[in-house]
Amino acid sequence: MAARRAVRGGTSPESSSEITSGQTHIRSAKPTLPKKQKALSLQLSARGQWSMWPAFAAGQTVLRNHKPCSAPEERTCSNEQALLTIPKPRHLEQLESYLRKELQTLDLTKGISQELKLQPYREIFEFFIDNFKTYKPLLSAIKNEYEATLAHQKEMIRALEPLKAMVTTVSEECTQQILALQEKEKVEINTLKQEKHHLLKFIDNMKEEKCSLQTQVEHLQMSVAEEYTRYLQEYGARKLLLAKLNDMHNEQLNVKQHQAQEKAVKGEDVVKLTLALKMARQDLTKAQVKLNAMTAEYGDVVPRRRFESLEKKYSDLLQEMKTLRKDFDQLHEEYGTLLEIHRETAEERDSFFTRLQEAERSHTPRPNWAKCSEVIPGGAERWDRLAKGKSSHQLVDVLLEEIGTGVLKEMNVFRGWGKGNKVPVHLRYEGEVKNKKPTKKDVVNILKDIWKEKTALDQQTGKRSSLPEFFLSYLQKKYGDASAVEWSYTLSEYMRLCPSNHVMSSFYEILTGKVAEEQYHSQNQLISDLQKELAAYDSYSSGSLPSEQFRMALREAFPLKRRDAIQELVDASMFSLDSDDDFIDYISLFKEDEEGNPEPFVAKLRSQYVSEKQEYLQELKNSLGDVTEVDADDLKAAFCRIDPEISDQTLDAYIGLAYQVRREQPDQEVVPVDTILERLCVGDVRRVGPSPRKESTTDFEGE
Repeated sequence: MAARRAVRGGTSPESSSEITSGQTHIRSAKPTLPKKQKALSLQLSARGQWSMWPAFAAGQTVLRNHKPCSAPEERTCSNEQALLTIPKPRHLEQLESYLRKELQTLDLTKGISQELKLQPYREIFEFFIDNFKTYKPLLSAIKNEYEATLAHQKEMIRALEPLKAMVTTVSEECTQQILALQEKEKVEINTLKQEKHHLLKFIDNMKEEKCSLQTQVEHLQMSVAEEYTRYLQEYGARKLLLAKLNDMHNEQLNVKQHQAQEKAVKGEDVVKLTLALKMARQDLTKAQVKLNAMTAEYGDVVPRRRFESLEKKYSDLLQEMKTLRKDFDQLHEEYGTLLEIHRETAEERDSFFTRLQEAERSHTPRPNWAKCSEVIPGGAERWDRLAKGKSSHQLVDVLLEEIGTGVLKEMNVFRGWGKGNKVPVHLRYEGEVKNKKPTKKDVVNILKDIWKEKTALDQQTGKRSSLPEFFLSYLQKKYGDASAVEWSYTLSEYMRLCPSNHVMSSFYEILTGKVAEEQYHSQNQLISDLQKELAAYDSYSSGSLPSEQFRMALREAFPLKRRDAIQELVDASMFSLDSDDDFIDYISLFKEDEEGNPEPFVAKLRSQYVSEKQEYLQELKNSLGDVTEVDADDLKAAFCRIDPEISDQTLDAYIGLAYQVRREQPDQEVVPVDTILERLCVGDVRRVGPSPRKESTTDFEGE
């Protein structure tokens, strides 16, 4: 409002000075503008000042000297005089014309059309800010804040794009699963509906046939009633006929009697004739009574042949109706079961959908492991070799190993553990120990050489020596007493920090007593037997086998493994295949890199060895039941229950390992079950024969 009054009543000295300074700044700023901004020329008003044209007055009028209390006629006249048409400033028109031209020249079909469209507005706004010295800090701060907010929003959008793609993928997968379930249910429901429709039609036909039979029965009943009425009429007629016959017979008798009397008169025996007539009348009466009784009893009787046919047909229909009723009840029960399954499936689908929504809201993006190749020594090639066939959990272990070995290389000395009895033999030293700083390759080669020397020594002596003592003696023999402790500490630290390396981790576990040495040799023996079996199947010694023969060789080498375990080994053997060739190069499956890392096939074989051992011990625990302590006899019985084919020698070895006694020593002490399982877990304990519980279901599960 103050600006409007300034325009109407003149300009104040302060505003005049600001406008004059703004004009001077505009004139001085024009040569430094870009080419697009140089095209704009500022047009001042006739008085040499900035036009204060209101933005809302375009195409409208401004009223002056308005009198609210005047009459309508006077108000109309005064309004006609007061209306003043205010044109749009020329500079504003030029700015709008420049903006329209810039927007018309843009190609808005590209993906970044909004950013291109924003650029002309940004240039106009910058030009507008530069020409207002008084408001330039505030307008610049507003512009910078908007630019920062836009940049922040772009970063957020860029960060959310992978999440959007992942959510879209998961949503599509879930939608496909739901559609597949719906299609499957739809097909089953349509089949059931068709069967139900067929049965309903069959039931309707039976009902119609039943109605037809009922109608026939009613018709037959009516016919029987008509016949019965007819028989009654005939019965009455017969009675009348019999009465007439009796009368006629009596007349004949009378005539005969009269004739007999006439003959008797002539000399015949009347007494004899009278007696014969009396006996004849008695016989006639008996015959008449019997005839009437038979007529009354069998008047409503149908013929036996027809009765038997109707009875047989009725029994057939009754049996068929019972069968249909039983089938209908079974179908009704199955239909109820299907409805229950459908309800459970719908609930499971809703649960999956809810979990999907929760995952969309709260799941963590999968890390980009390829970035690790930029910081891992050796670059992308070494990282690809380290990450091949590993899960995210294993990749974290690999990163921790790389970090630990990096820190270990920066250490110059170790602190000794002392010389106490609890300190391992190879680490008994006081003071500082120098770090030899070898590479992983050097550590692996030293450990392999130690295993080679120890195996040769055990074969010569015929008994197995202690690995910690041999480890120290080997280092003393090779590097001297002074450097042996340094190498011992250095190798121990490297083995402790590299659990993913099989050579280091297995040696460290045996060295610290976590695992018995027999387990290491047992795994190597399994791998050696498998190599011999594969070589036996390779009749041409080509080093490769078809996948089917490779599968057969695995089954021959590991007869106790389940079908899914064999399939896992086959999949691991095909992990490094570059083509769709059906042949498997089995020789390359047993190779190791320079740091001792095996191929995925050997790693899977060793992991199955550990999992099968844990499963065997879990079956043993389940066989023992809820007892907390167990003696040797009960433990033997439990072993025989879960592994009936176990030999006595192997059973004695397991019992000796569990109770920490020799074979000739008494083994009747009671030991806690957890302690027994821990001792068995350390040693080489595995199944000898097939499990009686899973033997009957293995083939079915495989199929």
